[in-house]
Amino acid sequence: MRVIISLFIGFILVACAPSGTGSSSKAGDMFAGMDHRPGFIDLYVDTDENRVYAKLPDANEDGEILRLIHTARLTAGLGSNPVGLDRGWGDSGKVVVFRKMGNRIILEAENLSYRASPDNPLEERAVRESFAPSFLASFDIRKSGDDSVIELTEFLQSDVLNLVQYLKDADQGNFSIAKDRTLVDTNNLFSFPDNNEIDVFFTLSSSKPGREVRTTAANGLDATLIQHHSFVRLPEQGYGIRKSDPRAGAIEEVHYDYSAALDAPIETRLARRYRLQKDADGKTINPIIFYIDSGAPEPIRSALVDGARWWEDAFAAAGYPDGYRVEILPEDAHPLDIRYNVVQWVHRQTRGWSYGGGVSDPRTGEMLKGHVNLGSLRVRQDRMIFEGLVGTAKTGTGSDDDPIELALDRIRQLSAHEVGHALGFAHNFAASTYNKGSVMDYPAPDVRVTDGQIDFSQTYGVGIGEWDEFAAAWLYGDTTEAERELLVQDALSRGLLYVADTDARSVGTSHPKGNVWDNGANPVDGLKTAMDVREIALENFGVDRIVEGQPLSDLNKVIVPIYLYHRYQTAAAAKVLGGASFNYALRGDGQATMEIVAPREQRAALDALLSTLDPKALDIPDATLELLMPSLVSYSFADSDRELFRRTAYPAFDVTAAADTAADLTFDALLDPRRAARLVEFNRRDRANPSLETVLEATHRYVMNQPLSGRTGEISKAVQTRFAYALMDLASGSNTPAVQSRAYAALAKVGQASKARGDDHGVWLSEQVKGFLDTPRKSVEPVVKSKTLPPGGPIGQGGIHNGILETCWHCD
Repeated sequence: MRVIISLFIGFILVACAPSGTGSSSKAGDMFAGMDHRPGFIDLYVDTDENRVYAKLPDANEDGEILRLIHTARLTAGLGSNPVGLDRGWGDSGKVVVFRKMGNRIILEAENLSYRASPDNPLEERAVRESFAPSFLASFDIRKSGDDSVIELTEFLQSDVLNLVQYLKDADQGNFSIAKDRTLVDTNNLFSFPDNNEIDVFFTLSSSKPGREVRTTAANGLDATLIQHHSFVRLPEQGYGIRKSDPRAGAIEEVHYDYSAALDAPIETRLARRYRLQKDADGKTINPIIFYIDSGAPEPIRSALVDGARWWEDAFAAAGYPDGYRVEILPEDAHPLDIRYNVVQWVHRQTRGWSYGGGVSDPRTGEMLKGHVNLGSLRVRQDRMIFEGLVGTAKTGTGSDDDPIELALDRIRQLSAHEVGHALGFAHNFAASTYNKGSVMDYPAPDVRVTDGQIDFSQTYGVGIGEWDEFAAAWLYGDTTEAERELLVQDALSRGLLYVADTDARSVGTSHPKGNVWDNGANPVDGLKTAMDVREIALENFGVDRIVEGQPLSDLNKVIVPIYLYHRYQTAAAAKVLGGASFNYALRGDGQATMEIVAPREQRAALDALLSTLDPKALDIPDATLELLMPSLVSYSFADSDRELFRRTAYPAFDVTAAADTAADLTFDALLDPRRAARLVEFNRRDRANPSLETVLEATHRYVMNQPLSGRTGEISKAVQTRFAYALMDLASGSNTPAVQSRAYAALAKVGQASKARGDDHGVWLSEQVKGFLDTPRKSVEPVVKSKTLPPGGPIGQGGIHNGILETCWHCD
């Protein structure tokens, strides 16, 4: 019987209670006095001894008793963003089998990454025996009459999510499971016809925990999480798998099929999606329903509902106008119950990512449960950024430029974005270049300058975009393979470009249209706009950036995202330099080959990037600096300064340190090793393309010729130092000889120019350069480190940039 993903509310409200709970009192019955929880797996619960037993069906001739999907998540988490063990976090599901082996029963996880067609049993056996399965648990067989019974307690209390190792890898210390404090929560143990849901209080203990555990767990030593198990009936047959297409932007389930024909690839990619089917009257049999966490407060809850509902239009366009809807999660429903697709509101000590994913059938890619985690602190950060741009005068007024309303607009987009991942849609980081074409891009606030004023009229889009409508039609429409190809060709003809994570997230990638948190068709123009907005915001920065009665020291937090407002658009513009566009083409589909960005556009990008290093642009007016006072020093949980610049001149705000951080982000993009290698290669192909030497020379002229006296002199020195260290990085490590040799020569020139000046900083910097050139190092540890960039990406977690975890859909 197919797993029931979506039910009418009336039925759900009844089914939320444990089904058939009762006591077994038959004389001589080993279950006497236990609570009987009949369901998919027949469970008996000894509430006095905190033990759970399962009555299993008879084994078949191969010893197989029951095949199912098992998934584990956290009902209650740690609350630390850097660690990431959030409420709702967990795995995406695996196929397991209870198998009788002699006088024991084994719980085996099947290895479905490697497969062969069951049409040839010997070939299937050859593959099965070539790649190891995993035995997860071993059980004694007990008898109750003719029935086989096992005790599940030990398995339920085991570390199925590998949390001990997870905390160790997160530098939180060595933990062990406190078995005397790890208990099944018998009040949250539910049995339904197609699934069992079980919570376990799971206590991890350490005598020397890391800082994150010390500051989030109640006593700082013991972290009691709640681990949730779902045992799920395999979906019934009838689901139609859909082969993935690299041009369609679907999240994939990947495995290797060793029975593929010799002229076919063994790597098989299936699109991950829900099962949608219609009855004889054309109505959807089991619509997809997403439930919004009723724990989210208003007006955020309504904004989450609004954003998630945007997908209704996409499903209507795909031929399922009644195939998708959004409702509020019933208060008595367990958010990890496999039957509910849930958007969960998650709190952490510090702000962090959101992510969407869920549980799927690894055999086919069929989605069984969507689960979205939305971090609660991002919306407050968004509000603060808007207040930092124009002040708090409009906060709470309800106007279009009210920072609260703008932050709620962002929440709507975020809700749509993460639900989109749970529905099976991957990121499309090119969509911001064609009029906000997809909610699956990362949207920077599209703030512009009109008549010298900051303009919020186009900050965020509303509703799904052109790409989303196409992607939904491709993934969910009742279409043939030929019809889906026509959909792709139509999308291409309309310029609906697709750029995936791997070619957009990292600062060193080349596609000029594939960027995160950028705006507009032209990333260089976007950088100029961002710098204009930043200039106006910094010129007008004052006490009105915080509300009446708020400590003035909070202005230190507000100014950081405003000072670094150009951060992501800088990375976007850098991809034009040494850039090349391409598509995920298939042979015969008519798409163009890779195309190097025109030399004129590359040079314009270089000029725009260098302008971010202008010492005048990196300065802050004295009137603003006088307001940036220190906060009252008191007990703080952790990372109280992670959102701030280095406090090197404490209690004064150190503009030079802030400028150093800003310069570091520019050089990180401008002198990325892959970009440098492309400059060498593209100039080799065509001398009209700017060479790496040209870029290094232009940067040298701009940076080394800035005035070193007066108000901005120290900023100029900081930028020069950061340039030298960036060249050291480029001249070291595993970079190509072509790149290292040019960086080495450019660094020597910086040393010579610094020494020739004869001032204290010049002599010092020349000695730094000389020390490196005399003994080149594999990696560079600067004497003066820039401040690690404060976290900035509002969605997800994943790729690392300057040590900060950024974003991805697959973090669950």
